[in-house]
Amino acid sequence: MVAAGGEPTVRVVATDPAAEATLGRDESFYLQIEYVTDEPISIWARPYFQGKPVARAKSNASNRYTGTGQALGWFSLDQADAVDEVRIKLGGGTPYREWEAASVPVRVVGTGQPAAERPRPAWVGELLAREEEQRRRDYEQRMSQPVSAGESALMAGFMLGVLGLLVGGLAWSAWGLWRWRGGWRVGAAVPAAVMAFVVLRIIIDTAIDPTSHNLWPFEILIYGSLSLAAMGVLALVRRLAGAHRREAG
Repeated sequence: MVAAGGEPTVRVVATDPAAEATLGRDESFYLQIEYVTDEPISIWARPYFQGKPVARAKSNASNRYTGTGQALGWFSLDQADAVDEVRIKLGGGTPYREWEAASVPVRVVGTGQPAAERPRPAWVGELLAREEEQRRRDYEQRMSQPVSAGESALMAGFMLGVLGLLVGGLAWSAWGLWRWRGGWRVGAAVPAAVMAFVVLRIIIDTAIDPTSHNLWPFEILIYGSLSLAAMGVLALVRRLAGAHRREAG
């Protein structure tokens, strides 16, 4: 146990599959994590290879945990890749901070190919059900609390901004594909393809695992901004090139 005011501790007691394993695309590697804490914390499992985070991977969001118990961490690989370490990260405290609390050596190889169906141990199903029940209770508790007018306006403004970036990123690049010719059309195809890929990936992944894109508005925010910036640069360069040709003529 942890004494009052002590540092939270975590320990990985099991993994599924084993620490040396091959994963198909989007196949989850689960970790059974015991925790002891006297303050609310979040617990995340993050894949690393040769000391660096694995870029093309998904990993678990986190409930808030207090006391003693077990949490479920997981990650999956989007493509052919490798993982030699899983770091358990915690977040909490006042003031809030995030830190690494444990590390588990593994030898996981991702094939990038569709995963085969296989049985899971009982603890995976139990912890998945427990995590989902906790999320449901937390959601109901949040919904039961009154929301201030300022918070409502802020959230509405944020979601309208996300929607605007989504529509703008898709619409402007689609307009470029329709109106431009030659290399300019090819240039407009890049942000159009990226935005289409991001949206389809969110839809498909969340259909498979509803928790896989808990921060999807921020994904739209990032890629929508990049798409608009790319189209803005292309439009400016195209206009300057046209003006140069007119002067030369």
